[in-house]
Amino acid sequence: MNLAHLIDDHPADAVALISRGKPTTYGTLRDQVAAMRGGLSALGVGRNDRVAMMCGNSRYFVVTYLAVLGLGAVAVPLNPASPGPELEHELITIAPVAAVVEPGAMAAFTSIDRSLVPSLRCVIATDGAQGPDVTSIDSLLVSPPAAMVEVEPSDLAVMAFTSGTAGMPRAAMLSHGNLVTNIVQSRSSPIHIESTDVVYGVLPLFHIFGLTVVLGITLTVGASVVLVQRFDPATALDTIHERGVTVIPGAPPMWVAWSHFDELPADSFAGIRLALTGASKMPEEALVRLHDRFGLQLAEGYGLTEAAPVVTSAAGLPWRPGSIGKVVDGVEVRLVDESGDDAVHGDAGEIWVKGPNVFQGYLNDPEATARALTVDGWLRTGDVAIADDDGYLYIVDRMKDLIIVSGFNVYPAEVEEVLLEHPGIGEAVVVGVPHPHTGEAVKAYVVCRPGVHLDEDAVIEHCTDHLARYKAPTKVMIVDALPKGFGGKVLRRDLRS
Repeated sequence: MNLAHLIDDHPADAVALISRGKPTTYGTLRDQVAAMRGGLSALGVGRNDRVAMMCGNSRYFVVTYLAVLGLGAVAVPLNPASPGPELEHELITIAPVAAVVEPGAMAAFTSIDRSLVPSLRCVIATDGAQGPDVTSIDSLLVSPPAAMVEVEPSDLAVMAFTSGTAGMPRAAMLSHGNLVTNIVQSRSSPIHIESTDVVYGVLPLFHIFGLTVVLGITLTVGASVVLVQRFDPATALDTIHERGVTVIPGAPPMWVAWSHFDELPADSFAGIRLALTGASKMPEEALVRLHDRFGLQLAEGYGLTEAAPVVTSAAGLPWRPGSIGKVVDGVEVRLVDESGDDAVHGDAGEIWVKGPNVFQGYLNDPEATARALTVDGWLRTGDVAIADDDGYLYIVDRMKDLIIVSGFNVYPAEVEEVLLEHPGIGEAVVVGVPHPHTGEAVKAYVVCRPGVHLDEDAVIEHCTDHLARYKAPTKVMIVDALPKGFGGKVLRRDLRS
């Protein structure tokens, strides 16, 4: 088996991708992936090697991803907008043999200390650049093809960085079996993506929602995906109408933006057969606005990177705003109380997940893996939900301090560590606060060192120099002291209130 077989059996003339306005058929995609396998193999990439991918939503991402999998190597998609220090940390962690870098990520990439990543033997540029250690990706796409490598279901396919259920960002290890299984599980919903669909692909492919739902499911069924680099509510609708899009998966901020776009006519989404959202909680008032204005019944789902990712879906079910739907076939879910027992029906409990989609653990971090996975294979999610009498689930809280910004996980400890690197900051704590467009935003409280005076802009600028923009605080409160309880622990609940 190999996840990359998902493109094998579709008609050669059917359109698989539309990227930068240009279609790529399944026949052409298969040829390009086979050539890319050959090119990567000639560069020394082989089974179990790790390949970092710093690419946006493009044909290059798709071809590279499938080629890496097809060699039995491990794809590691990274956010191409990450600053140098973050990329450096991730590359040190995964020890890749190759990196595929788009132009927008090249400045951050070249700022890293390559001596800290001795495994990295070659850099592949998507803009045609070449040099002593830089290869143009276009030159690889004309290489003699290489055959697919068959792997075991337990062999690693993807490492995806996530703050997940266990603290600082870690590389979650997902196998071919995990990802293939979750594609099958996701398609168990009463309504799902079909071969005749055209899918709007604006969810970033380096995020597991985009990687599995947008790319994995679409290519598995032989549908078409329109790859989009950036979201703009007005031009997005032009693309949707021009390309005949029928399925739109999107994170809540996209849907919230459309719900507030008063200029849109009532029939703007008339051709949409399936509207999906996930990655963070969708504001219920926005769900209602979208329904009342456009007739959309947005199907909310729930998942996490460690589950590859889909756990529940409301697609095709009677519409219940605020619900994340029901558990998909092949996945087990328990709601667990604080003592570790199943919660009484109607009471809230932590979502525990079990199934062949659940990840293998965090790379080189057995302690974090043990916190996330029980000895008998249950994944502790840290999210709290209740279930109604019909089996619909509703998220009510999070047990941990995880902040979700536009569907991306932000763990406070990572941001606080960066804040404390500032020479003028003595203490720092961050919390998540509601935000109308991103679901949540990061808010920081800092105490200056004696004799130091800082302003908000200086602190935010320090953070954006070291963190992805969505992780950086959007608001900074400079305070004389932080509220603390017995033992000196900061009382985050006081700051949130």
